Amino acid sequence: MLTSSELIRRVPLFSMLTDAQATAVSNAVVKRAFKRGDTIVEQGRKSNALFILLNGRARVMTMDARGREVILATLHPGDHIGEMSLIDNEAHSATVCVDIATDVLMLGRTEFARCLRDNLSMSYEVMRGLVRRLRHADRKIETLALMDVYGRIARALLEFAVENENGELVIREKFSQQDLGKMVGASREMVTRAIRGLKASGFITSQPDGTILVREHLADCN
Repeated sequence: MLTSSELIRRVPLFSMLTDAQATAVSNAVVKRAFKRGDTIVEQGRKSNALFILLNGRARVMTMDARGREVILATLHPGDHIGEMSLIDNEAHSATVCVDIATDVLMLGRTEFARCLRDNLSMSYEVMRGLVRRLRHADRKIETLALMDVYGRIARALLEFAVENENGELVIREKFSQQDLGKMVGASREMVTRAIRGLKASGFITSQPDGTILVREHLADCN
């Protein structure tokens, strides 16, 4: 069983803390376990804490005007949430729901503010995280506004893809076509039709091990 101090040292956000600061943070954090379907933060509410994923996976969701679920992003180990609400003291702008069993570290508002004040590197890392989210939001807006369904699905698949040991792009993460539809603003039927078309055209190929091989020219699909 790792101590809080050892867990802190494994979190990229806290990697630049001094020994004294890391000790202070480790004394302040609380570890919590969430099971699939649990909500970490809820849109429209305040939690007054920063949450850092140690393992597992979670999705960032909101509702459209018709009450339909829209998936904005997927969170993985090392990602953190709640800093926007801590900075501007406003309610959370989206709901974060757990996909698979996930452990998180919770850091309260007071200690978070102290870390930002006392450690410039951590402040910079928080800003970088906010910029990454803004750029991701810009790309999503561009995708929804300018691409057809095939293009939107292709862009979403590329975001899931990682490079394997052979330099190929593969998708290892499991997701349903319904979830993919929630990411790109399309029905499950439309996603199914598009996936079939992408496979028939050779843009993506299902592998025997359950992964999906992605061709680099998928980026040109629109």
